[in-house]
Amino acid sequence: MLGVTRLLCGTATPGDALRFGRQSDRLPPHLLHYSADKKPVVVWNLIRRCNLFCAHCYSDSHDQDYPGELTTEECQRVIDDLAQFGVPVILFSGGEPLLRPDLFALIAYAQERGIRAVISTNGTLNTPSLAEEMRDLGLSYVGVSIDGPEQVHDKFRGKRGAFQDTLNGIRACTDAGLRVGIRVTLTAFNHQHLDELFRLIEEENIPRACFYHLAYAGRGERIQRYDLSHEETRAAVDNIFRWTEDFHRRGIAKDILTVDNHTDGVYLYLRMKEEQPERAAETLQMLRWNGGNQSGVAVGDIDNLGNVHADQFWSSYSFGNVRERPFSQIWTDTSDPVMAVLKNRRGHIKGKCSRCSYFDICNGNLRVRAWSYYGDMWAEDPACYLTEDELGIAEERETRVTERRPGAA
Repeated sequence: MLGVTRLLCGTATPGDALRFGRQSDRLPPHLLHYSADKKPVVVWNLIRRCNLFCAHCYSDSHDQDYPGELTTEECQRVIDDLAQFGVPVILFSGGEPLLRPDLFALIAYAQERGIRAVISTNGTLNTPSLAEEMRDLGLSYVGVSIDGPEQVHDKFRGKRGAFQDTLNGIRACTDAGLRVGIRVTLTAFNHQHLDELFRLIEEENIPRACFYHLAYAGRGERIQRYDLSHEETRAAVDNIFRWTEDFHRRGIAKDILTVDNHTDGVYLYLRMKEEQPERAAETLQMLRWNGGNQSGVAVGDIDNLGNVHADQFWSSYSFGNVRERPFSQIWTDTSDPVMAVLKNRRGHIKGKCSRCSYFDICNGNLRVRAWSYYGDMWAEDPACYLTEDELGIAEERETRVTERRPGAA
Protein backbone atom coordinates (compact mmCIF):
# COMPACT_ATOMS: atom_id res chain seq x y z
CA MET A 1 0.00 0.00 0.00
CA LEU A 2 1.50 3.31 -1.13
CA GLY A 3 0.49 6.48 0.70
CA VAL A 4 0.57 8.78 -2.32
CA THR A 5 -0.55 11.93 -0.49
CA ARG A 6 1.84 11.35 2.39
CA LEU A 7 4.88 10.80 0.16
CA LEU A 8 4.17 12.93 -2.88
CA CYS A 9 2.93 15.93 -0.91
CA GLY A 10 5.12 15.54 2.18
CA THR A 11 2.29 15.19 4.69
CA ALA A 12 4.31 12.48 6.47
CA THR A 13 8.09 12.50 6.93
CA PRO A 14 10.68 10.16 8.45
CA GLY A 15 10.68 12.32 11.55
CA ASP A 16 6.96 11.71 12.06
CA ALA A 17 7.50 7.93 12.20
CA LEU A 18 10.61 8.18 14.36
CA ARG A 19 8.78 10.21 17.01
CA PHE A 20 6.63 7.13 17.73
CA GLY A 21 9.56 4.70 17.79
CA ARG A 22 8.31 2.95 14.62
CA GLN A 23 6.56 0.27 16.68
CA SER A 24 3.16 -1.01 15.54
CA ASP A 25 1.51 -0.55 18.94
CA ARG A 26 2.57 3.11 19.07
CA LEU A 27 2.09 4.35 15.53
CA PRO A 28 -1.07 6.19 14.47
CA PRO A 29 -2.92 4.56 11.56
CA HIS A 30 -1.50 6.84 8.86
CA LEU A 31 2.08 5.84 9.79
CA LEU A 32 1.52 2.13 10.36
CA HIS A 33 3.08 1.19 7.00
CA TYR A 34 6.44 2.46 8.26
CA SER A 35 6.68 0.31 11.39
CA ALA A 36 9.92 -1.50 12.19
CA ASP A 37 8.41 -4.62 13.79
CA LYS A 38 6.02 -5.37 10.88
CA LYS A 39 3.23 -6.91 12.92
CA PRO A 40 0.65 -8.07 10.39
CA VAL A 41 -2.54 -6.27 9.55
CA VAL A 42 -5.02 -9.14 9.23
CA VAL A 43 -7.67 -9.18 6.52
CA TRP A 44 -10.39 -11.46 7.84
CA ASN A 45 -12.92 -12.76 5.32
CA LEU A 46 -15.52 -13.59 7.96
CA ILE A 47 -18.18 -14.60 5.49
CA ARG A 48 -18.06 -15.58 1.85
CA ARG A 49 -21.68 -14.81 0.97
CA CYS A 50 -22.30 -11.57 -0.92
CA ASN A 51 -25.38 -9.85 -2.29
CA LEU A 52 -23.54 -8.67 -5.42
CA PHE A 53 -21.65 -10.50 -8.18
CA CYS A 54 -18.55 -8.41 -8.91
CA ALA A 55 -16.47 -9.16 -11.99
CA HIS A 56 -13.16 -9.01 -10.12
CA CYS A 57 -14.16 -10.73 -6.84
CA TYR A 58 -11.07 -12.51 -5.48
CA SER A 59 -13.19 -14.81 -3.26
CA ASP A 60 -15.54 -15.76 -6.11
CA SER A 61 -18.51 -15.06 -3.81
CA HIS A 62 -22.17 -15.77 -4.59
CA ASP A 63 -25.41 -14.99 -2.77
CA GLN A 64 -25.52 -18.34 -0.98
CA ASP A 65 -24.54 -19.86 2.34
CA TYR A 66 -21.12 -21.49 2.67
CA PRO A 67 -20.98 -24.28 5.27
CA GLY A 68 -18.21 -24.61 7.84
CA GLU A 69 -17.58 -20.95 8.57
CA LEU A 70 -16.04 -20.03 11.93
CA THR A 71 -18.50 -19.63 14.81
CA THR A 72 -18.66 -16.57 17.03
CA GLU A 73 -16.83 -18.40 19.82
CA GLU A 74 -14.09 -19.57 17.46
CA CYS A 75 -13.68 -16.02 16.16
CA GLN A 76 -13.34 -14.70 19.70
CA ARG A 77 -10.55 -17.19 20.42
CA VAL A 78 -8.78 -16.05 17.25
CA ILE A 79 -9.12 -12.40 18.32
CA ASP A 80 -7.61 -13.24 21.71
CA ASP A 81 -4.59 -14.74 19.95
CA LEU A 82 -4.28 -11.82 17.51
CA ALA A 83 -4.35 -9.35 20.40
CA GLN A 84 -1.67 -11.23 22.29
CA PHE A 85 0.43 -11.45 19.13
CA GLY A 86 0.28 -7.66 18.69
CA VAL A 87 -1.82 -7.43 15.53
CA PRO A 88 -2.59 -3.70 15.20
CA VAL A 89 -5.58 -3.84 12.83
CA ILE A 90 -8.23 -6.33 11.71
CA LEU A 91 -9.92 -5.54 8.42
CA PHE A 92 -13.25 -7.38 8.54
CA SER A 93 -14.21 -8.33 5.00
CA GLY A 94 -16.14 -10.92 3.02
CA GLY A 95 -18.00 -11.59 0.82
CA GLU A 96 -20.12 -8.88 2.33
CA PRO A 97 -19.32 -8.63 6.06
CA LEU A 98 -22.58 -6.83 6.90
CA LEU A 99 -24.39 -10.11 6.12
CA ARG A 100 -22.72 -11.73 9.13
CA PRO A 101 -25.07 -11.33 12.16
CA ASP A 102 -22.28 -11.26 14.76
CA LEU A 103 -20.09 -8.72 12.91
CA PHE A 104 -20.67 -5.87 15.34
CA ALA A 105 -20.15 -8.13 18.36
CA LEU A 106 -16.80 -9.23 16.93
CA ILE A 107 -15.81 -5.63 16.18
CA ALA A 108 -16.58 -4.71 19.79
CA TYR A 109 -14.63 -7.73 21.04
CA ALA A 110 -11.58 -6.73 18.97
CA GLN A 111 -11.80 -3.11 20.13
CA GLU A 112 -11.97 -4.20 23.77
CA ARG A 113 -8.70 -6.09 23.26
CA GLY A 114 -6.92 -3.09 21.81
CA ILE A 115 -7.12 -3.98 18.11
CA ARG A 116 -8.26 -1.32 15.66
CA ALA A 117 -11.17 -2.55 13.58
CA VAL A 118 -12.05 -1.51 10.04
CA ILE A 119 -14.45 -3.02 7.53
CA SER A 120 -14.52 -3.43 3.77
CA THR A 121 -18.03 -3.44 2.35
CA ASN A 122 -19.87 -2.88 -0.92
CA GLY A 123 -21.95 -0.28 0.94
CA THR A 124 -25.33 -1.36 -0.41
CA LEU A 125 -26.60 -2.59 2.98
CA ASN A 126 -25.29 0.32 5.01
CA THR A 127 -28.32 2.19 6.36
CA PRO A 128 -28.16 5.34 8.52
CA SER A 129 -28.99 3.31 11.63
CA LEU A 130 -26.23 0.79 10.90
CA ALA A 131 -23.76 3.62 10.31
CA GLU A 132 -24.66 5.15 13.67
CA GLU A 133 -24.20 1.77 15.34
CA MET A 134 -20.75 1.40 13.75
CA ARG A 135 -19.81 4.88 14.93
CA ASP A 136 -20.91 4.06 18.46
CA LEU A 137 -18.75 0.92 18.36
CA GLY A 138 -15.72 3.10 17.70
CA LEU A 139 -15.06 1.61 14.28
CA SER A 140 -11.90 3.20 12.87
CA TYR A 141 -12.76 3.21 9.19
CA VAL A 142 -15.25 1.97 6.59
CA GLY A 143 -13.91 1.20 3.11
CA VAL A 144 -16.59 1.08 0.43
CA SER A 145 -15.96 -0.44 -3.00
CA ILE A 146 -16.93 1.60 -6.04
CA ASP A 147 -15.77 1.10 -9.61
CA GLY A 148 -16.83 4.11 -11.63
CA PRO A 149 -19.85 6.18 -12.56
CA GLU A 150 -23.29 4.61 -12.27
CA GLN A 151 -23.48 2.66 -15.51
CA VAL A 152 -19.93 1.28 -15.16
CA HIS A 153 -20.33 0.41 -11.50
CA ASP A 154 -23.66 -1.38 -11.92
CA LYS A 155 -22.37 -3.47 -14.82
CA PHE A 156 -19.18 -4.35 -12.94
CA ARG A 157 -21.11 -5.25 -9.79
CA GLY A 158 -23.75 -7.31 -11.58
CA LYS A 159 -26.77 -5.43 -10.23
CA ARG A 160 -28.77 -2.47 -11.50
CA GLY A 161 -29.11 0.19 -8.80
CA ALA A 162 -25.94 -0.90 -6.96
CA PHE A 163 -24.24 2.47 -7.53
CA GLN A 164 -27.03 4.46 -5.91
CA ASP A 165 -27.26 2.03 -2.99
CA THR A 166 -23.50 2.27 -2.51
CA LEU A 167 -23.56 6.07 -2.68
CA ASN A 168 -26.36 6.12 -0.08
CA GLY A 169 -24.20 3.88 2.12
CA ILE A 170 -21.26 6.28 1.82
CA ARG A 171 -23.50 9.23 2.68
CA ALA A 172 -24.86 7.36 5.71
CA CYS A 173 -21.30 6.96 7.02
CA THR A 174 -20.49 10.62 6.38
CA ASP A 175 -23.69 11.79 8.11
CA ALA A 176 -22.91 9.58 11.11
CA GLY A 177 -19.41 11.05 11.44
CA LEU A 178 -17.67 7.81 10.43
CA ARG A 179 -14.39 8.01 8.53
CA VAL A 180 -15.18 6.53 5.14
CA GLY A 181 -13.21 5.94 1.97
CA ILE A 182 -13.68 4.38 -1.43
CA ARG A 183 -11.82 1.40 -2.89
CA VAL A 184 -11.42 1.33 -6.67
CA THR A 185 -9.97 -1.56 -8.71
CA LEU A 186 -8.37 -0.30 -11.93
CA THR A 187 -9.37 -2.21 -15.07
CA ALA A 188 -10.02 -1.60 -18.75
CA PHE A 189 -13.64 -0.89 -17.76
CA ASN A 190 -12.99 2.16 -15.62
CA HIS A 191 -9.52 3.70 -16.00
CA GLN A 192 -10.89 6.28 -18.43
CA HIS A 193 -13.38 7.38 -15.74
CA LEU A 194 -10.80 8.39 -13.11
CA ASP A 195 -11.60 12.09 -13.43
CA GLU A 196 -15.26 11.37 -12.68
CA LEU A 197 -14.27 9.35 -9.61
CA PHE A 198 -12.04 12.12 -8.30
CA ARG A 199 -14.84 14.63 -8.80
CA LEU A 200 -17.11 12.30 -6.82
CA ILE A 201 -14.51 12.17 -4.03
CA GLU A 202 -14.50 15.96 -3.88
CA GLU A 203 -18.25 16.50 -4.25
CA GLU A 204 -19.19 13.89 -1.65
CA ASN A 205 -16.43 15.00 0.76
CA ILE A 206 -14.89 11.51 0.86
CA PRO A 207 -11.61 11.83 2.78
CA ARG A 208 -9.81 8.70 1.54
CA ALA A 209 -9.49 6.72 -1.68
CA CYS A 210 -7.51 3.55 -2.41
CA PHE A 211 -6.84 2.66 -6.03
CA TYR A 212 -6.15 -1.07 -6.39
CA HIS A 213 -4.35 -2.66 -9.30
CA LEU A 214 -6.06 -5.85 -10.46
CA ALA A 215 -5.03 -9.01 -8.61
CA TYR A 216 -5.35 -12.19 -10.64
CA ALA A 217 -7.34 -14.20 -8.11
CA GLY A 218 -10.85 -15.66 -8.06
CA ARG A 219 -12.94 -13.97 -10.73
CA GLY A 220 -10.11 -11.44 -11.04
CA GLU A 221 -8.01 -14.22 -12.58
CA ARG A 222 -10.68 -14.85 -15.20
CA ILE A 223 -10.75 -11.20 -16.29
CA GLN A 224 -6.99 -10.61 -16.29
CA ARG A 225 -7.20 -9.90 -20.03
CA TYR A 226 -9.00 -6.71 -18.98
CA ASP A 227 -6.07 -5.58 -16.87
CA LEU A 228 -4.42 -2.36 -18.01
CA SER A 229 -1.46 -2.42 -20.35
CA HIS A 230 1.80 -0.98 -19.02
CA GLU A 231 1.15 2.25 -20.89
CA GLU A 232 -2.42 2.50 -19.55
CA THR A 233 -1.22 1.76 -16.03
CA ARG A 234 1.39 4.50 -16.19
CA ALA A 235 -1.20 6.95 -17.51
CA ALA A 236 -3.64 6.01 -14.73
CA VAL A 237 -0.99 6.43 -12.03
CA ASP A 238 0.03 9.78 -13.54
CA ASN A 239 -3.60 10.88 -13.31
CA ILE A 240 -3.84 9.72 -9.67
CA PHE A 241 -0.67 11.67 -8.85
CA ARG A 242 -1.98 14.74 -10.68
CA TRP A 243 -5.27 14.76 -8.76
CA THR A 244 -3.46 14.15 -5.46
CA GLU A 245 -1.21 17.16 -6.03
CA ASP A 246 -4.18 19.24 -7.15
CA PHE A 247 -6.12 18.47 -3.96
CA HIS A 248 -3.06 19.35 -1.88
CA ARG A 249 -2.44 22.57 -3.80
CA ARG A 250 -6.05 23.67 -3.25
CA GLY A 251 -5.93 22.83 0.46
CA ILE A 252 -8.41 19.95 0.16
CA ALA A 253 -7.42 17.24 2.66
CA LYS A 254 -7.56 13.85 0.97
CA ASP A 255 -5.65 10.66 1.68
CA ILE A 256 -4.96 9.00 -1.69
CA LEU A 257 -3.30 5.57 -1.87
CA THR A 258 -2.48 2.96 -4.48
CA VAL A 259 -2.46 -0.74 -3.68
CA ASP A 260 -1.19 -4.05 -5.12
CA ASN A 261 1.42 -2.76 -7.54
CA HIS A 262 4.55 -1.65 -5.72
CA THR A 263 6.06 -0.43 -8.95
CA ASP A 264 4.08 2.70 -8.03
CA GLY A 265 6.54 3.39 -5.20
CA VAL A 266 9.51 3.25 -7.55
CA TYR A 267 7.69 5.39 -10.08
CA LEU A 268 6.85 7.98 -7.41
CA TYR A 269 10.49 8.10 -6.26
CA LEU A 270 11.76 8.59 -9.82
CA ARG A 271 9.27 11.40 -10.24
CA MET A 272 10.42 12.99 -6.98
CA LYS A 273 14.04 12.92 -8.18
CA GLU A 274 12.97 14.87 -11.25
CA GLU A 275 10.48 17.32 -9.77
CA GLN A 276 11.30 17.61 -6.03
CA PRO A 277 14.95 16.52 -5.68
CA GLU A 278 15.21 18.20 -2.29
CA ARG A 279 12.67 15.69 -0.92
CA ALA A 280 13.81 12.61 -2.83
CA ALA A 281 16.06 11.23 -0.07
CA GLU A 282 13.38 11.34 2.62
CA THR A 283 10.87 9.78 0.22
CA LEU A 284 13.30 6.96 -0.48
CA GLN A 285 13.75 6.38 3.26
CA MET A 286 9.98 6.16 3.79
CA LEU A 287 9.63 3.73 0.88
CA ARG A 288 12.37 1.53 2.32
CA TRP A 289 10.62 1.50 5.69
CA ASN A 290 7.38 0.62 3.92
CA GLY A 291 9.23 -2.31 2.36
CA GLY A 292 7.07 -2.83 -0.72
CA ASN A 293 4.79 -5.85 -0.89
CA GLN A 294 4.27 -7.26 2.61
CA SER A 295 2.17 -10.37 1.95
CA GLY A 296 3.29 -12.98 4.46
CA VAL A 297 5.06 -10.33 6.54
CA ALA A 298 2.96 -7.30 7.53
CA VAL A 299 -0.24 -8.38 5.73
CA GLY A 300 -2.04 -11.66 6.35
CA ASP A 301 -5.42 -13.21 5.76
CA ILE A 302 -7.84 -15.54 7.52
CA ASP A 303 -10.63 -16.87 5.34
CA ASN A 304 -14.18 -17.78 6.34
CA LEU A 305 -13.16 -21.37 7.14
CA GLY A 306 -10.18 -20.35 9.26
CA ASN A 307 -7.42 -20.99 6.72
CA VAL A 308 -4.44 -18.63 6.95
CA HIS A 309 -3.05 -17.12 3.75
CA ALA A 310 -0.27 -14.71 2.83
CA ASP A 311 -2.93 -12.18 1.83
CA GLN A 312 -6.56 -12.21 0.75
CA PHE A 313 -5.66 -13.25 -2.80
CA TRP A 314 -3.80 -16.46 -1.82
CA SER A 315 -6.81 -18.79 -1.49
CA SER A 316 -4.90 -21.50 -3.38
CA TYR A 317 -2.22 -21.78 -0.68
CA SER A 318 -2.81 -22.08 3.06
CA PHE A 319 -0.22 -22.17 5.84
CA GLY A 320 -2.62 -23.80 8.28
CA ASN A 321 -5.98 -23.38 9.99
CA VAL A 322 -6.75 -21.43 13.16
CA ARG A 323 -8.97 -24.28 14.36
CA GLU A 324 -5.84 -26.43 14.59
CA ARG A 325 -3.11 -23.92 15.50
CA PRO A 326 -3.18 -20.28 16.62
CA PHE A 327 -2.55 -17.67 13.95
CA SER A 328 0.51 -16.46 15.87
CA GLN A 329 2.16 -19.88 15.57
CA ILE A 330 1.23 -20.34 11.93
CA TRP A 331 2.53 -16.87 11.02
CA THR A 332 5.94 -17.33 12.60
CA ASP A 333 6.53 -20.90 11.36
CA THR A 334 9.11 -20.64 8.57
CA SER A 335 9.37 -24.41 8.20
CA ASP A 336 6.84 -23.85 5.43
CA PRO A 337 9.09 -23.09 2.42
CA VAL A 338 6.67 -20.53 0.92
CA MET A 339 6.42 -18.63 4.21
CA ALA A 340 10.21 -18.69 4.53
CA VAL A 341 10.69 -17.13 1.09
CA LEU A 342 7.95 -14.54 1.59
CA LYS A 343 9.72 -13.32 4.71
CA ASN A 344 13.03 -13.01 2.84
CA ARG A 345 12.50 -12.82 -0.91
CA ARG A 346 15.80 -11.46 -2.12
CA GLY A 347 17.57 -14.06 -4.22
CA HIS A 348 14.36 -16.00 -4.84
CA ILE A 349 12.36 -13.72 -7.18
CA LYS A 350 13.33 -14.29 -10.81
CA GLY A 351 13.40 -12.25 -14.01
CA LYS A 352 14.10 -8.54 -13.95
CA CYS A 353 13.19 -8.42 -10.25
CA SER A 354 16.41 -10.34 -9.51
CA ARG A 355 18.53 -7.45 -10.83
CA CYS A 356 16.29 -4.48 -10.06
CA SER A 357 17.98 -1.61 -8.19
CA TYR A 358 14.77 -0.93 -6.27
CA PHE A 359 14.00 -4.38 -4.88
CA ASP A 360 14.12 -2.99 -1.32
CA ILE A 361 11.19 -0.65 -2.00
CA CYS A 362 9.12 -3.09 -4.07
CA ASN A 363 10.01 -6.52 -2.61
CA GLY A 364 9.14 -8.37 -5.77
CA ASN A 365 5.62 -6.99 -6.05
CA LEU A 366 2.46 -9.16 -6.07
CA ARG A 367 3.29 -12.88 -6.07
CA VAL A 368 -0.27 -14.01 -6.88
CA ARG A 369 -0.16 -12.10 -10.16
CA ALA A 370 3.11 -13.79 -11.17
CA TRP A 371 1.75 -17.18 -10.07
CA SER A 372 -1.38 -16.80 -12.19
CA TYR A 373 0.40 -15.39 -15.23
CA TYR A 374 3.43 -17.67 -15.37
CA GLY A 375 2.43 -20.59 -13.16
CA ASP A 376 5.44 -19.71 -10.96
CA MET A 377 4.91 -17.79 -7.72
CA TRP A 378 8.55 -16.59 -7.78
CA ALA A 379 8.51 -15.20 -11.34
CA GLU A 380 8.69 -11.46 -11.97
CA ASP A 381 5.39 -9.61 -11.66
CA PRO A 382 4.02 -9.09 -15.19
CA ALA A 383 2.38 -5.82 -14.09
CA CYS A 384 5.68 -4.02 -13.47
CA TYR A 385 5.36 -1.17 -15.97
CA LEU A 386 8.82 0.43 -15.69
CA THR A 387 11.56 -0.16 -18.22
CA GLU A 388 14.81 -1.90 -17.36
CA ASP A 389 16.62 1.44 -17.75
CA GLU A 390 14.28 3.07 -15.23
CA LEU A 391 14.85 0.16 -12.86
CA GLY A 392 18.62 0.53 -13.10
CA ILE A 393 19.16 -2.86 -14.70
CA ALA A 394 22.48 -3.24 -16.50
CA GLU A 395 22.65 -2.72 -20.25
CA GLU A 396 23.23 -6.37 -21.01
CA ARG A 397 19.71 -7.74 -20.96
CA GLU A 398 19.23 -10.91 -18.98
CA THR A 399 17.55 -13.90 -20.56
CA ARG A 400 13.98 -14.22 -19.35
CA VAL A 401 13.81 -17.19 -17.00
CA THR A 402 10.07 -17.53 -17.13
CA GLU A 403 7.64 -17.92 -19.96
CA ARG A 404 3.95 -17.38 -19.75
CA ARG A 405 2.06 -20.47 -18.69
CA PRO A 406 0.44 -22.10 -21.74
CA GLY A 407 -3.26 -21.33 -21.92
CA ALA A 408 -3.16 -18.40 -19.47
CA ALA A 409 -5.83 -15.82 -20.15
